[in-house]
Amino acid sequence: MFSLNAPLPPAVGRLATDLHPKLAGFDTVRERHTLVCKRFGVADVRDGERGRTETEGGDRDVPPRQAALDRLRERLRRPLAGTDPFEVAVTGVDVFDAPRSGSRPVVYLAVESDGLVRLHRRLCAAFGAIEGIEGEEYVPHVTLARGGNPEPGGVADLVDAELDPVRWRVHALDVWDPEYREVAASVDL
Repeated sequence: MFSLNAPLPPAVGRLATDLHPKLAGFDTVRERHTLVCKRFGVADVRDGERGRTETEGGDRDVPPRQAALDRLRERLRRPLAGTDPFEVAVTGVDVFDAPRSGSRPVVYLAVESDGLVRLHRRLCAAFGAIEGIEGEEYVPHVTLARGGNPEPGGVADLVDAELDPVRWRVHALDVWDPEYREVAASVDL
């Protein structure tokens, strides 16, 4: 499943690194951080099929991963058309006590961005929402850690900690490929 992510500035990585020592006791502490705008299912991108792409010298076979990426980029063209760069801010730490899936609790950096939420809704209208985590349930965030048995009061201390907001402007979105765990393409706004 590909996802469309807003790139994070180095300041968010530094903030996550600063918070890392306070995440003792969690089963999983994220080393890579993402801000997901929209996830795409198999119906959105059929990545198991070989594709054909027209080139200057004629048609050529395209590996399944590249064909899926090409289809997704083409399908994104219309819903992303006219999207201007938008403001984003990490404003604090929060927790999902009962996440829709996976282990609990989930501690994350809280994100505020009207532009990101509007774009998410437009993409859900074009591709459909993944029930329980997208559409009206969408909460922009950057996961720090999940599961385990954090120290008593540890989650509350994280949530109550004051931090300087990190603000930036998103000028492009990245298509994340989970199989290769890398950015497969970027789309300028």
